[in-house]
Amino acid sequence: MGQASGFLSTLKSLPTAYNKDIQESVEPLLDCVKTVSHCLRIAGGVLSTLQIDSEKMKAALTADMLATDVADYLVLKGVPFRQTHHIAGAVVRKAEEKGISIAELELPDLKQISPQFEADIVDVFDFERSVERRTAQGGHEPELSTRSNLCYRGLSCR
Repeated sequence: MGQASGFLSTLKSLPTAYNKDIQESVEPLLDCVKTVSHCLRIAGGVLSTLQIDSEKMKAALTADMLATDVADYLVLKGVPFRQTHHIAGAVVRKAEEKGISIAELELPDLKQISPQFEADIVDVFDFERSVERRTAQGGHEPELSTRSNLCYRGLSCR
């Protein structure tokens, strides 16, 4: 990465039709290409032998992983994100003080932190729905992931 950045910086700084520095930049560029090639080969090996234990993954999930979803919930309630970030942090702190997960906090506890919390906050603490709510291009929402995989394989880019 450093060599690629150095090469691009050299190119950016060159006057038009000045080739001497380009000649000196070829070696770092070739090193960069070789490194990326090795990384891709290693990643291919890792992915081809990867075994996913979905039960272990599910067992490792904790409600605290959904703190960003709490912030997103508050944004949907009209609270600016700059504030929701701090409120979500206060929710996590409150849960830690009580020795429970954020999903186990009672509505009165949450309302002490922010009056925007309502009974529908319980919907936030659903991992599958959390994934489905992430709909940005390149994200991990199931339908988008399937579409991206089909496009990558050249089958359909709609």
